[in-house]
Amino acid sequence: ALGQLAVALWSGSVALLADTIHNFGDAGTAIPLWVAFRLARWPITRRFNYGYGRVEDLAGVGVVLIILFSALVAGYEAIDRFIHPQPIAQLGWVALAGMLGFAGNEIVAVFRIRVGRQMHSAALIADGYHARTDGLTSLAVVVGAVGVWLGFPLADPVVGLLITIAIFGIVWQSARAVFTRLLDGVEPHLIDDIHHAAEHVAAVKRVDNVRARWLGHELAVELTIRIDGALPVAETDHIVAAVRHALADHLPALHSTRIEISS
Repeated sequence: ALGQLAVALWSGSVALLADTIHNFGDAGTAIPLWVAFRLARWPITRRFNYGYGRVEDLAGVGVVLIILFSALVAGYEAIDRFIHPQPIAQLGWVALAGMLGFAGNEIVAVFRIRVGRQMHSAALIADGYHARTDGLTSLAVVVGAVGVWLGFPLADPVVGLLITIAIFGIVWQSARAVFTRLLDGVEPHLIDDIHHAAEHVAAVKRVDNVRARWLGHELAVELTIRIDGALPVAETDHIVAAVRHALADHLPALHSTRIEISS
């Protein structure tokens, strides 16, 4: 981002400036995520007896706001360049900065998305897709530079506006994922997976009242299993343990399970 900023100021490219602003925003999103992951490791207290996993979702809100701010700034600069056109110099350096921006962002995106999926962290996955969008917009800078070189000076602000639209797209995608978790929403297939896992335990007749919610990147599950009421306590305990084991096998992010027994 610092390298791109130097080239943007040197060349006067508004497309590169928009991409630079976006890259600075992407770098800034690492800060709330780092704070959230540190707080999530704090021990459980009597006041916060579910832990601090929700801080990760709040960090996701911070990430969305940072991306939104970068979109507004980039859009303003692009529109201003339409109103007040300026010549662009050093097109070769502009194109090189765009290609380097793509390479750096794609490396970061692959890493963040992979780790986010391993941790089941919506905030980190959103941050990874944000970095990937940065990479694609960096390639758009190269297209804008080629357009100017071919004699179309408006190609630069046009690309700047396209970058802004792409940033708004990632704002929507990330906000939907983060606020869904804040409202205790889960992916519907998780409920199906819970039913599937519990019902495969031989003694379980039926599974009811399945609920699940994310606490950061960890999953809390509640369900009711119907079994034969005449079974001895020891056998009932064995069935419950089997259900817990089946759920853990099907749900790698499972953190806690509350099982109610009904006959």
